[in-house]
Amino acid sequence: MIRFNQVSKRYPGGYEALRNVSFDIAEGEMVFLTGHSGAGKSTLLKLVAAIERPNSGSVLVNNQNVGVLKGGALPYLRRNLGIIFQDHKLLFDRSVFDNVLLPLQICGFDHRESAKRVRAALDKVGLLKREKANPIALSGGEQQRLCIARAIVNRPSILLADEPTGNLDAAYAQEIMDIFRSFHQVGVTLLISTHDESVLQDAGVRRLALKQGELQPTSTGSGPA
Repeated sequence: MIRFNQVSKRYPGGYEALRNVSFDIAEGEMVFLTGHSGAGKSTLLKLVAAIERPNSGSVLVNNQNVGVLKGGALPYLRRNLGIIFQDHKLLFDRSVFDNVLLPLQICGFDHRESAKRVRAALDKVGLLKREKANPIALSGGEQQRLCIARAIVNRPSILLADEPTGNLDAAYAQEIMDIFRSFHQVGVTLLISTHDESVLQDAGVRRLALKQGELQPTSTGSGPA
């Protein structure tokens, strides 16, 4: 499903965000990506989505080398990916409904099917009754749930989340993780970047731990990474 083979990523100026990273994530698996600030977690997620390209090594998603895809092929890749960004990237001049609708408009879905999918996604995250609200009127936890609805409206097979509970209190963080677990139960592959210790107590979830751009020995279960 997701395979990194000796992947390195350097940014202009010589900063090496990732160094010789290799791992496999199986279809339907849920994995936590951990590490200190600046360890390379966000870069790794961006490589999966082909937002960034590796300097060396290969990134395979569904057996496709995404690091060499041409621009025209990227929309087809991302139809199978749901991405939840750390900074939300919500559109505050549009309603909750229209924020979730946007990916479907880009993909060319017809209006009736789009509306059906948007309301199903909003219902899944408990925001169906807020569809006409502006995102600015939502709480932090509700905004994060809106981001999740937008990420899943395409019904992706892979869901990437960058620090999805980072600015939430414990109760909201638990709600968000319950939503992710429900996706995992129906076969979605999840890669979740986090340093939230309450989240990391989730027993049985494998971790990929980064330290200064290098992958550390992996672990499963509770306790700090």
